[in-house]
Amino acid sequence: MLLLICGVALWSAAHLFKRVAPGLRAPLGNAGKGVAALLLVASVVMMVVGYRQADFISIYTPLPGMGHANNLLMLFALIIFGAGMAKGWLWTKIRHPMLYGFALWAFAHLLVNGDVASLILFGGLGAWAVAEVVLINKQTDWVRPVSGGPKRDLALIGVVLVMYGLIALVHIWTGHNPFAGTYA
Repeated sequence: MLLLICGVALWSAAHLFKRVAPGLRAPLGNAGKGVAALLLVASVVMMVVGYRQADFISIYTPLPGMGHANNLLMLFALIIFGAGMAKGWLWTKIRHPMLYGFALWAFAHLLVNGDVASLILFGGLGAWAVAEVVLINKQTDWVRPVSGGPKRDLALIGVVLVMYGLIALVHIWTGHNPFAGTYA
């Protein structure tokens, strides 16, 4: 469990460092991006290994049918997350699409996972995403971007459907069928 906690903490610290300590980050220049990337890769490895090694300690039992709610929310999370890259109409409506998509991903997973390790992983990453949004909003004003057009949003939907299928296959391959409907 300690490895999982350290992975979530490292992920959060690597992302928040620029916002919390800009005076320390600025002298690193472009080299700081490489350091941050290495720390993020290390954090992901730590989270995956730590989560897979963690004992299952139940805190709550997901309600029946929450798997379906998770699946629907995951579809929306992928669309919102991808809006930041697609730069279509949706991109002009949401200031932090990647962070909001990430937070929605975390929330959706908490609906179907009621164990301690899941609360640490998904709750911790969701809290990081919300904290990042709050810090960015306090530090910078938003200049609403110009839409690249509706074709970008249509392309986004196509990419999301493919990604959704691939993510579902990975979950099935690792023994977690997302289409079971309930995980109780």
